[in-house]
Amino acid sequence: MSSIAELVQIDLAPRTPKSKPEWLKARAPMGENYHQLKKLARELDLHTVCESAQCPNIGECWNHRTATFMLLGNLCTRRCGFCAVPKGRPLAIDYDEPRRVAEAVAVLGLKHAVITSVNRDDDNIGAATVFADTIREVRRQAPGCQVEVLIPDFQGREDALKIVLDARPEVLNHNTETVPRLYRAVRSGARYERTLKLLENVKIFVPEMVSKTGVMVGIGEAMDELLEVFRDLAAIKVDILTIGQYLRPSRDHLPMTRYYHPDEFRFLKEEALKLGFRHVESGPLVRSSYHAHEQAESTGLLSLS
Repeated sequence: MSSIAELVQIDLAPRTPKSKPEWLKARAPMGENYHQLKKLARELDLHTVCESAQCPNIGECWNHRTATFMLLGNLCTRRCGFCAVPKGRPLAIDYDEPRRVAEAVAVLGLKHAVITSVNRDDDNIGAATVFADTIREVRRQAPGCQVEVLIPDFQGREDALKIVLDARPEVLNHNTETVPRLYRAVRSGARYERTLKLLENVKIFVPEMVSKTGVMVGIGEAMDELLEVFRDLAAIKVDILTIGQYLRPSRDHLPMTRYYHPDEFRFLKEEALKLGFRHVESGPLVRSSYHAHEQAESTGLLSLS
């Protein structure tokens, strides 16, 4: 059996830390809007993936009063090698959470809300129901706000996916994250084929739905492997693709193999657009929800005016 070191093509021996290149340095979070949003999340007992996943864009996004709300608690049932979200046995599903998330969306006056979750492999149907209830609550409390959901794979359960799709979010996102060769090390409990099937089913079940996925780079993949993933995703008509730099959250997470240069991100964007994606967001600090409203609008499938 291959070791994780072999899977990700890295040397686990201690090495001298390298400073981040200039293009990866984000401003520290601060400002009135940042503190107001943090206070609001605490008051409503809500989690944001911005905080839990240590997103480098939290300062910029929160100062623009945009945040990605994270459903189903703050403990994930999977132990993916790249993710900073805490892992463990989760509490019971909170079915009042959709109301509170929608209240936050309404208070912030959002026109495009991004909602994600931890994995809840203990109750996939319950998890999907909370997504659907949140979409409907946002419609009720914040009429006119468009909803983008970033969902887990629900362990391949099509009935769970249909529950979410029946609530008709404007954008359905599920991240591919990495190339097939690295799935076992990077995405604990996930399967590349399952991810492709989920994204394919989005268009089969609701052809007009905007579908979206994202990959991270710098975790041991080869360029030709990335381009093959792009071809797979284009073949199932995914509309939006995001490409960003993996940044190691801590020593307990998978090592980063290298920094991609901005020119390489431009190359990846150009190659992906040739394959037919409606929009490609590619850059060192790009994350799934980064400038999500502009991504959705740029497809020409949605109007955010």
